[in-house]
Amino acid sequence: MKQIIQNQLQHLQNPDNDSAAIWKGAVICKSAGICKSVCKVSVKALLLFAATLLISSVAMQAGEAKKAEAASKEAEKKAPNKKDPSIPAKRLFGFVLGPADMKAKSIGYFTRGCLAGGEPLAVDGPAWQAMRLSRNRNWGHPKLISYLEKFAKAVKEKDGWPGILVGDLSQPRGGPMLTGHRSHQIGIDADVWLNPMPDRRLSYKEREETSAISMLDRSRLKVNPRVWTDQHVKVIRRAASYPEVARVLVHPAIKKALCIASGDDKDWLYKIRPWYGHHYHMHIRLKCQNKGCKDQPAPPRAHGCDKQLDYWFALLKRTPKPPCHYGSLQRKGKSWRCECPKSLKRVAIGKKGGAKCVNEDGTLPKPKVVRKNLAWMPKACHTVLDKGAPPLWKARNLDETIEQPIRKAIADKVVAKDEIGDLIEENIEPEKK
Repeated sequence: MKQIIQNQLQHLQNPDNDSAAIWKGAVICKSAGICKSVCKVSVKALLLFAATLLISSVAMQAGEAKKAEAASKEAEKKAPNKKDPSIPAKRLFGFVLGPADMKAKSIGYFTRGCLAGGEPLAVDGPAWQAMRLSRNRNWGHPKLISYLEKFAKAVKEKDGWPGILVGDLSQPRGGPMLTGHRSHQIGIDADVWLNPMPDRRLSYKEREETSAISMLDRSRLKVNPRVWTDQHVKVIRRAASYPEVARVLVHPAIKKALCIASGDDKDWLYKIRPWYGHHYHMHIRLKCQNKGCKDQPAPPRAHGCDKQLDYWFALLKRTPKPPCHYGSLQRKGKSWRCECPKSLKRVAIGKKGGAKCVNEDGTLPKPKVVRKNLAWMPKACHTVLDKGAPPLWKARNLDETIEQPIRKAIADKVVAKDEIGDLIEENIEPEKK
């Protein structure tokens, strides 16, 4: 309190402040030889007014300090214990708003790791636009950001492609995500859509609602000639051409189309790896850029247009197993059926034996042990999570399907908007037209 009063007195006498007029007026009145009785009244009135201002200002500051202290204690109570084994790591990393202020480093494996010193890809560039801004997943290792920028410019200048639409990279500090990916955890993965960038800047709403275009026809085994073009071949080849790229994941039907289009020039295709999904976008993965990052085994140098593709198409034609949540799949003749424990109720999903096992009240059971908690992560990721200003942690009760953690945080008044700063301005606020 004493310090606050001293600060206010200095503020009152500061000639740059409006409040100084009161102090100055009293001095001028006395020195000007004005009638003593009038001057005394004026001086007393001015000083009384100044004292009132001082006391009210001190009281306001003291009240604000108490409120801030109470809010801080309340936030500490709400923040989950990171060492609690029942809290999944994805809930800790999935709601962090900003990067760890550390030297850039990918830590661990692409499905079990984190990112230090992450950098954001600019929302707009000369040859790219970032999509799904509300997810806050446009972060990556600086080498990934540099790669995407030069790749986007190259396809526009050399391959006649208007520019790229960039989907998910990583979260600000990497780590497992609340929804979507198992990979993308260490800042060296990027999803690039297979539809070209439009010739105008997309609005915030359009970036949230525009859908990527599938390259497949109705059979799901071939590319659709109405959307697949020779330019797609050039763009994917360009993506794989850089030495820092480890592999590019695409749907098996797209890999087959690339094999056909390449003719005898198939040497570059060894980096193009078939994988489930990936018919709306290609998934680019870089090689590790530092020690402490574990690379995926390098793909064999063979082009993979023969037996490897045959294997994948056999998988695609096979009848898929039905979904089974909190139960176990059991073989019933030529088909599968999801069976539930006696303590849970079976709720059928679809018509082919799928089910989810729920409690009597319809809620999903909580697992007794969460395997993928913070202890499951590399130890260096504990430091990444704690580094700098306390990140936003939300504990047990948030719906995991939420795709907009930052907006949810603001709505819940978990963190003040001015504390988030540029991140909110760039990634959350709707475009003002």
